[in-house]
Amino acid sequence: MEREPTRNLALDLVRVTEAAALSAGRFMGRGNKEAADKAAVDAMRLVLNSMDINGVVVIGEGEKDEAPMLYNGERVGTGRTSLEFDLAIDPIDGTRPLAYGRSNSIAIVAISPRGSMFDPGPFLYMNKIAVGPEARGVIDIEKPITENLRAIARAKEKRLEDLTCIILDRPRHDDMIREMRAAGVRIRMIPDGDVTAAMMTAWPDTGVDALFGIGGTPEGVIAACAMRAMDGEIQGKLYARDEDELRRGLEAGYDFNKILTIEDLVSSEDVFVAATGITTGDFLQGVRYTSDGAETDSLVMRGLTGTIRQIKATHRWDKLKRLSAIDY
Repeated sequence: MEREPTRNLALDLVRVTEAAALSAGRFMGRGNKEAADKAAVDAMRLVLNSMDINGVVVIGEGEKDEAPMLYNGERVGTGRTSLEFDLAIDPIDGTRPLAYGRSNSIAIVAISPRGSMFDPGPFLYMNKIAVGPEARGVIDIEKPITENLRAIARAKEKRLEDLTCIILDRPRHDDMIREMRAAGVRIRMIPDGDVTAAMMTAWPDTGVDALFGIGGTPEGVIAACAMRAMDGEIQGKLYARDEDELRRGLEAGYDFNKILTIEDLVSSEDVFVAATGITTGDFLQGVRYTSDGAETDSLVMRGLTGTIRQIKATHRWDKLKRLSAIDY
């Protein structure tokens, strides 16, 4: 069925992630995570509130960071529209890598029709598995890791030893890592940034075949938004850190046994995502400052069409600072 082209909100959202990256990039390697995060949040919120949207932050700084801005439930945008949206926001995916001058730190925002994003409430962790388009449809988070690895290898026409898996470097993953090593696959362990890691499974030439492990539930929702456009797959199951968290979750109606598919995490295909590199990584260059401005590298994605654009932008201080309230 033909339809009229509609506005690509990702092209507006990229201004949001560029602003966050330009502000936070000043703190690369300075060891101050809090200052970097505040700079990104302040810039992101200012630009979001200039957009003609009526948005509610479903995934934000939230309970995890006790943030005064871009918190879960905050309304953003001018409100000059009848259309309402859910927003998933991560001003810095990879705060520690940024603070210590490491790679793969990005600013990312996703938007979809109101009521389409999974709201994890206060339950911050989930077990995840993510793959790119070639292995879509062959994974099952309830099956053993080795069985999933074999299915991924068959789908990608590779040997097990040719696969590269990515996982957060955490003690809770010791058993998973032992099983991967026993299977003979290559393992890339990262300190932070599992939104970026999930996206790497679906982006050409990163060399990453699958993501495994327990990471943030908010990050899982944001990754699902990106995977909608990238034609990848992500599955998750909520993870309770202790018996008290499990009890509170069950009392609140959360099902810790349910497999959360990409459709559960973001039910609408009409999702928009923008991401800008802060530090240089596997698929985005970091912010590059010059004597009279800066350069940024971004991706903008739309789930409905599958269109992914790469945007390299040049920002001039002499013009930008006359117009912007943000101190870049």
